[in-house]
Amino acid sequence: MTKLNTKNTRLYFIDAIRAWAILMMLQGHFIDGLLDNAFRNDSNLLFGIWKYFRGITAPVFFTVSGFIFTYLLIKVPEIGWDNPRIKKGIRRGLELLAIGYLLRLNIFGLFKGEVYSSFYLVDVLHCIGLSILAIIGFYLITANGKKWLLPAVLVATTLVLFLFEPWYKSASFQWLPQWIANYFTKANGSVFTILPWLGYATFGSFTAVLFHKYKYYKYLYPMAIMVCTAFGILLIFYSSDAFWALSRATGTSLFADIFYNNYLFIRLGDVLLVFALFMLFRSFLTNKTLLRLGQSTLSIYVIHFVVLYGSFTGLGLYGFFNHSVSPYIAVSGAILFMVLCSYLALRYEDNKISIKKTMRSYFNSARLALENGLIYGFGTLRNLSLKLAKLFGLIKN
Repeated sequence: MTKLNTKNTRLYFIDAIRAWAILMMLQGHFIDGLLDNAFRNDSNLLFGIWKYFRGITAPVFFTVSGFIFTYLLIKVPEIGWDNPRIKKGIRRGLELLAIGYLLRLNIFGLFKGEVYSSFYLVDVLHCIGLSILAIIGFYLITANGKKWLLPAVLVATTLVLFLFEPWYKSASFQWLPQWIANYFTKANGSVFTILPWLGYATFGSFTAVLFHKYKYYKYLYPMAIMVCTAFGILLIFYSSDAFWALSRATGTSLFADIFYNNYLFIRLGDVLLVFALFMLFRSFLTNKTLLRLGQSTLSIYVIHFVVLYGSFTGLGLYGFFNHSVSPYIAVSGAILFMVLCSYLALRYEDNKISIKKTMRSYFNSARLALENGLIYGFGTLRNLSLKLAKLFGLIKN
């Protein structure tokens, strides 16, 4: 291949994919949460198309998250713990875990001295946070090895998690504390679990390694588009038949189980086609607002969770209109919901520094007030105790 010298290697199409995925998540959550059950008819063409594309969103989001983090991780020259992205990544992973739990916190329950069971359920932020920490672990383990070792471990992780999903998906993990078991089973109500969703993140990470390796080659995009399209079509239309053939040839029930519920590999094919499509039209996906949305996905997610599901208070659109609106209201409402969350997120990003400074000021003021209150309270309690002790003759004047 012929090398092309260029300084601008930022992959803007990835930001565009993130923007598309977060917008699809917004409308998907809104319509799925509010649309009346009477209109959920799989035989309806429009509903069927919407439902299929809604299922693409999460795999794309996990894959892109793994891609972006890994691309930035291996972009710097430092290796192992000397890589400054390691500490940033650990902090980011823990931050996502913390935000995931905070969004499920109910302050009215805290006032009653109770933490509701929904607080311990696992959602997409928990899994992405853990996926980042896992990728960091794979990177550190392979840092001093051959260059092929990291991508090999990443793609092997994806294959193992996807191939053996029929075996572990039915496990209850009752031997684990429930809050930990929630990361591995949906039996208690978790929306996502680290298995198998880590597999999409590690596949995105594997793809990032390849893009970084060939980032200066002239035919990177034509080759990437062809490879993604070819493998995407194979996974979507032929992977199920391949697993059935393997089952017949080997007599292994595992392959038959995959054939009957082959959603992981089919969705991986969808992800590859999405990548191919966005790479194909990358020159048209340069709108600044679109790219900013792709860089503000966490803010959008938090805002949408508060508005739709009522984080902290339990007062959200879902609680008031759960499965009760018509398609016309659901669709028009979803459009307004996307606009509202995007606008609020971009406004927050524009004023993030001042907002954090103000919040920090309020926090410090509250902390000082609490400290002064405790000092005053302990002083008053001490004086009262001394007076009572003197009154009852327990100590001398």
